[in-house]
Amino acid sequence: MAIPQRTIALGALPFGTTVDEKTSYAVLDRFTELGGTVIDTADNYAFWVDGGTGDESEDVIGRWLADRRNRDQVVLATKGGARPATPGTGLENAEGLSEKAVRAAVEASLRRLGTDRVELYWAHIEDRATPLAETVAALADLVDGGKAGELGVSNHAVWRVERARALAGDRPRFTHLQYRYSYLQPRLDMALPSSAHVHVTPELLDYVRAEGELRLWAYSSLLAGGYTREDVEVPGAYDHPGTPPRLAALREVAGELDATVNQVVLAWLLDHDPAVLPVVGASRVAQIEEAMGALDLRLDADQRRRLDEAGV
Repeated sequence: MAIPQRTIALGALPFGTTVDEKTSYAVLDRFTELGGTVIDTADNYAFWVDGGTGDESEDVIGRWLADRRNRDQVVLATKGGARPATPGTGLENAEGLSEKAVRAAVEASLRRLGTDRVELYWAHIEDRATPLAETVAALADLVDGGKAGELGVSNHAVWRVERARALAGDRPRFTHLQYRYSYLQPRLDMALPSSAHVHVTPELLDYVRAEGELRLWAYSSLLAGGYTREDVEVPGAYDHPGTPPRLAALREVAGELDATVNQVVLAWLLDHDPAVLPVVGASRVAQIEEAMGALDLRLDADQRRRLDEAGV
């Protein structure tokens, strides 16, 4: 099944850990009822939660697919490379992207998901201990072997992405990129909430525009509720003079469109240059209903200009 051109992906990170199975099923059901097809997960979600192993998200999705018998109606994207090699450790002991690790990771993901292939397989984080050519070949083998339809990369330096694509030659190569991105822009000289997060830069945007086959995905697109929830603190990297005018512009446009602030953020991403595919996590059905409503929202040229120029 192809990935739609203008769509929102359901981020499944909390399923089976901070979001119980019953609620996860309800969110997944409502997402697909509203026309959603793209589900984004990983083989390490969410190992850092107390009692988590990293199996949980894929396990829940696999059981839901089996129960609903709708595997052909969804696009599955999962990731490998960032699962701790030893339980109880962290990303400093990540499984990595060696040929052996990639092969083992994808087989385990497919088993948990209850399928023989995924539409998209991501290299989750960098592994500079493994020769890049080895990783590139191992990932290309997944496509050639029918276990993955396309390849993606997240949280990598742009030069590493380009080098990997060059090394692939005529073999399958990265065509999807996933990074942290939202309407509010952080100071790039301050740390993001997670050491594993890598933010979109002007260079990356220019790269995606120049390479016609690349598709940019954005995680943390709603700042984990930071736009609307008083109990969620916006990370310190966003605490700078450019943020208040951007928030004011966001609220102004939301009022004009009779939309929520979150929906305007998503609409801004969907019609971005280059276009962005937002990954939206949800712990309640109402949250995914709100997010999917953004697909019907269109910013006019003046609204887009005001949002883009605010705080610059």
